[in-house]
Amino acid sequence: MKIDPIRETTDEARALARQLLEGARHASLGTLDPDTGVPLVTRIALQTDADGAPLALLSGLAAHTRALAADPRAGLLIAAETARGDAMTHARLSILGRAAPVAPDEGRRARWLARDPKAKVYLDLPDFRFWRIEPVSALLNAGFGQAFRLLPPDMLKPPAE
Repeated sequence: MKIDPIRETTDEARALARQLLEGARHASLGTLDPDTGVPLVTRIALQTDADGAPLALLSGLAAHTRALAADPRAGLLIAAETARGDAMTHARLSILGRAAPVAPDEGRRARWLARDPKAKVYLDLPDFRFWRIEPVSALLNAGFGQAFRLLPPDMLKPPAE
């Protein structure tokens, strides 16, 4: 009998996924090269949108932006940032999603600059824009033997009541 290593999703797993997303300043972004179809992985600046969805600030000159414009399928890897211990035991969230540019919005801009004031240097350059990554699903590895499958409601902020 084959044992499924994925555990039933818990409130603790949901909270950890949201914590990883909210705390992220960078992520690894996986896209598909439009010329070859070969995966391309890059490091990007990342924060969250108002509802907790991943939000990237990308240059139109970057290879990953060209790839997303051709095929919106994207993978994100967000890892807990810690300098100690075995990196393979640290929490990490792998998100499968679809990316789309979002219209300029003063709220997004202000939230981004509040967390990353140095971005003011390039944020308003004409080739930079925000891309929202709508989660489709995710895998959370919360440590040894702690793997969870997540759906968008598990990662995003609950709607305000």
